[in-house]
Amino acid sequence: MSHNLLQGKRGIISGALDENSLAWKTAVKAHQQGAKIVLTNAPIAMRMGEIKKLAEQTGSEIIPADATNMDELTNLFSKSQEIMGGKIDFVLHAIGMSTNIRKNIAYPELNYDFYNKTLDVSALSLHRMLNVAYKMDAMSEWGSVVALSYIAAQRAFSFYTDMADAKALLESIVRSFGYHYGKYRKVRVNSISQSPTKTTAGGGIKGFGDFYDFAELNSPLGNASAEACADYCVSLFSDYTKMVTMQNLFHDGGYSFTGMTDDLMKAFAKE
Repeated sequence: MSHNLLQGKRGIISGALDENSLAWKTAVKAHQQGAKIVLTNAPIAMRMGEIKKLAEQTGSEIIPADATNMDELTNLFSKSQEIMGGKIDFVLHAIGMSTNIRKNIAYPELNYDFYNKTLDVSALSLHRMLNVAYKMDAMSEWGSVVALSYIAAQRAFSFYTDMADAKALLESIVRSFGYHYGKYRKVRVNSISQSPTKTTAGGGIKGFGDFYDFAELNSPLGNASAEACADYCVSLFSDYTKMVTMQNLFHDGGYSFTGMTDDLMKAFAKE
């Protein structure tokens, strides 16, 4: 149901790969709520995904951009303003990649070239996007930037390896750049720490299925769905959250503050 929460607003959605991705769901929801959007992803991800289908569904244009390349990000923000006819009101940063995870390299044995790439793609890309928008004065006052994170930024998860470090850095950038952008243009910067979600990216993590079930049993509300995450993103893009900034917001059905549940203990007892 549309309440026109984003009527008249312009946004950039990064990271939509296929219909299962959080960015894809968020783009659809933003469009339903009245926003104009531009879609962006790295050229290699665009070849692997179905972003053209999403563009048709939402009436959006696509601007390819490598989020680690300042020139391409400058082009992204410049062309987005031209296409949509004004400054940007919201941005979704849904970018993450770990070659160490893809190659099943354990945390104590990380390949450092891969590690640096993980940090660059998954965290420093947020700083780069904010840096470009800040210098170009590309965002409207009271604009909103949302980055997707995970609780492994605060706690140890053996299977999340160097992505945990990247998410910790991402959340630090949210706080630090959120302060400066707030002082400069009242732009809010937040991250959402989402439940394990059955996306293409999540499914690539070893043992994800078992952990998804574990989190479901240890969350009083169960795991938050991709659709629910998209709704939460929309609320943070909207004017109803104008005083929320520099926060890491847990969207995980209560998992982050639950120690142990009866359901989980029963599951272990059966084994």
